[in-house]
Amino acid sequence: MYHEKTGPLTSEDVLQELAGLLEGEKDGIATLANASSLLFLHLPRINWLGFYILREGELVLGPFQGKPACTRIAVGRGVCGTAFAQGGTLVVEDVTRFPGHIACDPASRSEVVVPVEAAGRLIGVLDCDAPETGRFGEADRNFLERAAELVGRHLTQAGAQV
Repeated sequence: MYHEKTGPLTSEDVLQELAGLLEGEKDGIATLANASSLLFLHLPRINWLGFYILREGELVLGPFQGKPACTRIAVGRGVCGTAFAQGGTLVVEDVTRFPGHIACDPASRSEVVVPVEAAGRLIGVLDCDAPETGRFGEADRNFLERAAELVGRHLTQAGAQV
């Protein structure tokens, strides 16, 4: 991870920056928008990062950074819908080998999807794509899980709706 003014950053630095950025914000959409922007800026070699939010039984596109994306994903479909349905993180080394993968951006080759929980329930997923296979490792998984947990905790404490 890197910051153009200060140079290399650790995961802890970015999570601390995220916590500071979200502090005091009570709007859920503003929270997700700033979280997606900050994470996108600090994760190298990715082409998309954003949130899908559960609305009336399906995942609907929320704040993101990157090219236009699929707007609705059925729970249980694709990487995002599967991660949500299973309630656990999915790291996919090669999306072309994932059964039922939804190709919103044909340039994406690998993906990590982390469920987001707030107020004791799953509210959506944090999705991150990269244009190279095998881009995401255990450190990325752990970092994005911690970021999703921080966002969910903030939404809960702020009483924010998304």
